[in-house]
Amino acid sequence: MSDATIAEAALAVLPPEQAGPAAWYGPDMARRDDWLLRLDAAEIAEIDANARRLAAAGADIARLTRDDFPLPRLAPRLAGAIADVLHGRGFVLLRGLPVDGWTMREAATAFFGLGTHLGSARSQNAKGHVLGHVRDLGLRSDDPNVRIYQTSERQTYHTDSCDVVGLLCLRTARRGGLSTLVSSTTIFNEMRRRRPDLLRLLLEPVATDRRGEVPEGMKPYFLIPVFNWFEGHLTAIYQRQYVDSAQRFPDAPRLTPAHVAALDLFDALANDPALNLHMEFRPGDVQLVHNHTLLHDRTAFDDWPEPERRRHLLRLWLACPGARPLPPVFAERYGSVAIGDRGGVIVAGTSLHAPLEAA
Repeated sequence: MSDATIAEAALAVLPPEQAGPAAWYGPDMARRDDWLLRLDAAEIAEIDANARRLAAAGADIARLTRDDFPLPRLAPRLAGAIADVLHGRGFVLLRGLPVDGWTMREAATAFFGLGTHLGSARSQNAKGHVLGHVRDLGLRSDDPNVRIYQTSERQTYHTDSCDVVGLLCLRTARRGGLSTLVSSTTIFNEMRRRRPDLLRLLLEPVATDRRGEVPEGMKPYFLIPVFNWFEGHLTAIYQRQYVDSAQRFPDAPRLTPAHVAALDLFDALANDPALNLHMEFRPGDVQLVHNHTLLHDRTAFDDWPEPERRRHLLRLWLACPGARPLPPVFAERYGSVAIGDRGGVIVAGTSLHAPLEAA
């Protein structure tokens, strides 16, 4: 069978090429600024007043609701921002939170309070952290039980196990640590044009390592395709290091040379400057990213020697009302596919809380 015939056969069973605002290219996006939303003084004052009031009262951050954190001026703007994330380009950057003037409790309260207007916070690890700390803990990713955000290494392009991931920048590194985004929708389109035969393999289940965070009754890996076509939505889920490390389990389906070639092409496209977008965080920036249509990455970084100056981001994993339907297979990772109540990492004994220090 000729290469042309193989390609035609693959195209016949693939989802159609995707159009719309989620199918963007980095250089085009870099020339735009509609994704950058600068908070005005009144909006900042509204957030600040809530954060200081609740922090002074010792409020339990993990149990805050949007009623506890009223934002009559900012809430409509946040609603527009999350709509752009879920149904548009897939990301937004809010700029201007006064983190330099806040204690850690105040910053955490402000960020979590903002999150209550966007969705429901999910556990980010087996410890039940609904507020994550992205810091270098001196660990290495070659430990199969370490998550890469706990290191200073490059993360590589990946998705998180929730609808939307939010990051609040408290401090930046001495060098590096840039945020980068790429559209998984665009990667799909490019693979469909170039190698539909390889793309077809990425719509079949692939094993991904849970990195030691195993829900009760589940295997130490989950089986979900990289690309999923369901009810007219193309959704991606991906973390190459964890796909590779899942091969350590003898009962995990083996990656064939063709699968490796498909994953390598996916990675090459994600790393192509013609597709991806780099951005540099400032303290007080909040980035929101749609995991189902984008992949995010972070470059390696060299940190400051002083502990109080070291790179530090807070993170939220959010399940969002109004999000897209997900195929039933996502329940293997998300626990549920119910819109507004899905995602995160839950294992036996998990108790949800919002720590004020990285651990």
